[in-house]
Amino acid sequence: MASKNIKKENPLISLAVNVIVPYLILTKAAAYLGDKGPTWALLIALSIPLTYGIHDYLKNDRTNYISIFGLINTLFTGGFALLELSSTWFIVKEAAFPFILGAMVLFSSFSKKPVIKFMFNFAQIMDIDKINSKLDQNQSHTKYEKLLINTNNLFALSFFISAFLNFTLAYWVFKDIDPTLTEKARLEALNQQIADMWWMGYVVIALPLTGFLMFILYKLLNGLKELTGLELEDILIQNK
Repeated sequence: MASKNIKKENPLISLAVNVIVPYLILTKAAAYLGDKGPTWALLIALSIPLTYGIHDYLKNDRTNYISIFGLINTLFTGGFALLELSSTWFIVKEAAFPFILGAMVLFSSFSKKPVIKFMFNFAQIMDIDKINSKLDQNQSHTKYEKLLINTNNLFALSFFISAFLNFTLAYWVFKDIDPTLTEKARLEALNQQIADMWWMGYVVIALPLTGFLMFILYKLLNGLKELTGLELEDILIQNK
């Protein structure tokens, strides 16, 4: 079957744009941006991953709901910071977004379209016609649906784990800032907290969960191999 050739994201560029550059701007740029330096540093730091995410969507013409939630999360972070809300708002937000995603993924297990199918872009990385043909021959469609539900539930679990880890980390990072400080000093302190949450969240949460996601993909592909009798190179589309 024909497949759409979508350029894969460079993980180093993604890391730089979404973590390293915003962190450096939040912590280092304010001193060079005038009296409103902390505000400008915050806006610039938040705009970089937002612009990157929008560019990725327009370039590849694909809807990645997890990325969309990430962009919304970034907008909320900026809004909360500019409004100078208390630390409680940031803590709740950090836990709420992955929890909502996990609930949506779990709910999709009871529908005909589990999110796991879209997460791994089945139509783009797997030879669906060949898989369905083998499932028909082996009368394994029921087991296939069960495999999808099980891996989808594992995917949902990863978000609930993320929600718990985010809450724990945010509770440790975000502290109420002394209201007697100047507006500039308060925003500088908040920018530092946001920057700390940014890089710590990547190291403490994102990297381990990426490993968990790879485990889920392994379970899915291994299950497909057992149900279809196909080898991995036959299941995946070979781009030439």
